[in-house]
Amino acid sequence: MPDLYQRARTGIAGLDDVLGGGLPRDHIYLVEGDPGVGKTTLALQFLLEGVRSGEKALYITLSETAEEVRLIAASHGWSLDGLAMFELSAIEAQMRVDAENTVFHPSDVELTETTRAVLSYISTVNPQRVVFDSLSELRLLAQSHLRYRREVLNLKTYFSRARATVIMLDDRTSDPNDMQLQSIAHGVLSLQQHPPEYGGDRRRIRVVKMRGIPFQTGFHDFDLETGGLRVYPRLVAADHKKPFKSDVVKSGLDALDAMLGGGLDRGTSTLIMGPTGIGKSVLVAKYAVAAAMRGEKVAIFAFDELRQITISRADSLGLEMSKYVDDGSITIQQIDPAEMGPGQFSARIQTLVGEGVKMIAIDSLNGYLLSMPAERFMFIQLHELLAYLGQLGITTLMNMAQAGIVGTIQSPVEVSYIADCVMLLRYFEAAGRVRKAISVVKKRTGQHEDTIRELSIDGRRGVVIGEPLERFRGVLAPTPEFHGEGRELDRR
Repeated sequence: MPDLYQRARTGIAGLDDVLGGGLPRDHIYLVEGDPGVGKTTLALQFLLEGVRSGEKALYITLSETAEEVRLIAASHGWSLDGLAMFELSAIEAQMRVDAENTVFHPSDVELTETTRAVLSYISTVNPQRVVFDSLSELRLLAQSHLRYRREVLNLKTYFSRARATVIMLDDRTSDPNDMQLQSIAHGVLSLQQHPPEYGGDRRRIRVVKMRGIPFQTGFHDFDLETGGLRVYPRLVAADHKKPFKSDVVKSGLDALDAMLGGGLDRGTSTLIMGPTGIGKSVLVAKYAVAAAMRGEKVAIFAFDELRQITISRADSLGLEMSKYVDDGSITIQQIDPAEMGPGQFSARIQTLVGEGVKMIAIDSLNGYLLSMPAERFMFIQLHELLAYLGQLGITTLMNMAQAGIVGTIQSPVEVSYIADCVMLLRYFEAAGRVRKAISVVKKRTGQHEDTIRELSIDGRRGVVIGEPLERFRGVLAPTPEFHGEGRELDRR
């Protein structure tokens, strides 16, 4: 479908992608949100993008002084050179002269003179981009819904004739059920923020309405940082498909690859489950180094461990991970789940995929799920992420720590149904020693062994997968039993 509109790019990373290229020109748009959510910053970015493009831009401020707006710009490192500004003090000076001898109600005079002064200045500047901050001041002056709506309609008519793209800011101080502004505007952007129980505030933006163009619906996370807003468009897996060569991803351990029917299939997701300390991260490191040795790029997202611990442990097992980290084959990003939302995390993954990464590891899934404790649909978001990676041929590894060390083991959440392959690790006791076992309990894309094998990890031999534990029964249960000779047990 051809785009019938010329677009005014907003200059906000990610928002133009949500809008399909920017705002259609020569229309009025409403940006609504609570105080402090980032409306003024968004407005300044929109105007400064116009200045960079050689357009005339005007900021009309009724709720803040020009100096306050300049301080906001300075906090982001922006210069307002080339941006025209009109503030309330200029309007008040004009009203004091004109309103001394009048029989009209003060509110009628103030509203009329405010609108007249604003339009007079606009005709002088003749801007292509305008920001009106904020509509709450006009609402207070109007004192009635009918008068307020009429004034906004007058502004809309004037700006459409002036061929200007206008953003009007509103702090939602009106009745929540009052939808007059939304019905008048050509498009509506809603900014929201909510504080989690722990960590920084989470912000998100939603395009409520945009006439005449397709756009990405739903909520999109965004950050308000030094330099302005950065929007992370909601990931839609169906929009990202690319053919890739189907092959088998090896671990570098022949016995483990045999358990998996030859290895993992490219483009699938694997969940490694087990209690803490059993070796889940070591298996991820083994897969990462094996991929790096094949010349592939790997990214590991460490939610639970320090980056250096991940590298040092792998090096101590003879994997030489630091060598591949240094040459850029393996990227390890330490993630603070209290400061990162799912949208930003998905955006990082998309960036790395664009840079050629072929394997993604999430260590651990517990940390990923903790990054969005208040999200009701976290499983849908995870499913969408895995589908996106699978359609591009990216192999995904995920660790999940289960509660308990021995005895009854419980998972914090049930996510095994999402993964294509599931490996299960367990502790068991035999001959006075704590041992480890590994098994493959699910693989959607082919056959796999149903055996339970012993897993050994030490600095001398590295990672070793032993023979099937044929003489044991109940290894995956709380109390395993050995049904063999004592000397055979000692040899294990």
